[in-house]
Amino acid sequence: MPYAAKGPAPAFGRFLTFDHITFIVGNARQAAAHYCVHFGFTPFAYKGLETGSRDIASHVVKLNDIVLEFQSPLKPDHPADLTGHLTKHGDAIKVVAFAVEDIEAIVQTAKDAGAQVVQDVEEEFEGGDGGSVKTAVFAPFGDTVHKLVERTADFKGRFMPGYEQPDLKIHRLLEALPPAPLLAIDHLVGCQPDAQLEPVVNWYERALNFHRFWSVDDSQIHTEYSALRTTVIANWEETIKMPIVEPAPGLRKSQVHEFVEYFGGCGVQHVALRTEDIISAIQILQSRGVEFLKTPPVYYQKIRELLSKSPVTVLEDLEVLEKLNILLDFDDTGYLLQIFTKPLQDRPTHFLEIIQRRKHQGFGAGNIKTLFEAVEYEQERRGNLVTEVKG
Repeated sequence: MPYAAKGPAPAFGRFLTFDHITFIVGNARQAAAHYCVHFGFTPFAYKGLETGSRDIASHVVKLNDIVLEFQSPLKPDHPADLTGHLTKHGDAIKVVAFAVEDIEAIVQTAKDAGAQVVQDVEEEFEGGDGGSVKTAVFAPFGDTVHKLVERTADFKGRFMPGYEQPDLKIHRLLEALPPAPLLAIDHLVGCQPDAQLEPVVNWYERALNFHRFWSVDDSQIHTEYSALRTTVIANWEETIKMPIVEPAPGLRKSQVHEFVEYFGGCGVQHVALRTEDIISAIQILQSRGVEFLKTPPVYYQKIRELLSKSPVTVLEDLEVLEKLNILLDFDDTGYLLQIFTKPLQDRPTHFLEIIQRRKHQGFGAGNIKTLFEAVEYEQERRGNLVTEVKG
């Protein structure tokens, strides 16, 4: 699992962090409420018919540094990019947005590298002296796009110009629920069909000056039935990390094959949310109705055996981790804890990961076999753990 060295810092333009993620869904109001009730988000911003938006309803929710936007088209066949995305992919992530500095330099660099620009740099102003926001949009793979966002220091709007304070009646319900200690987006995963990983990774290197942070192949990530390859790409500061994965040949369809089939192509499979207290986080999320994948009991027997030969000391109680089905991966420097929800909609596509890091910057390669086995159990229940079709 090599960690790759990065080159010199870019001369112009900086990627700061994940800004927000936009889902295209059939009912934005209900989807936003789902994440508020089950995951602890609160309403943050809104635009729709009442604010003068005639084509799109948008509900934005926030939890610490995590911002999610849910958009729905208001008309049967317009806007075409939203209705087409919804018909093809179901409720799904379309926009992964980055907060940046010097957006013009970043866009020019990408153009010089031949990147497809969906939207060139545009600036929108908040009313009065409310400042402005510059944005631009690129297409890295499939129907997924990256939005670059640069707000002026004096921007006083909510989220973006044109958005207003949302209806906060749901707050009375949310205040009765325990708060979820989820802090920020740790990483997100883009699934590709077989043989598409390298072209996508090359695009990030060429167009955005990202670098290869970490990678493993199917000799390390496999089960009896399925396997995958992954390369993690990151910005220079390594505040943004995105594993790009593709299936490797196996006896049966892998979870990546299943995602590509039901999603209708490549796209963002899951988002990992970081916490500093995963035990409390999972207990709270379970009490709020979130369902997580189950871990085979033999996994914890293996973990105890491996830890007995390791210099790493795990601070958490292994009995509690086992009870909550939390996975643990480690090396000689530290460890991470992670767990995955079941799919969050009827299509077996998008899910969330909850992760806690203790001096470990990997992505749970030691756990992926266990994760695959758990997912394969769910695939078998869905009737999708079938022989892989070649060619």
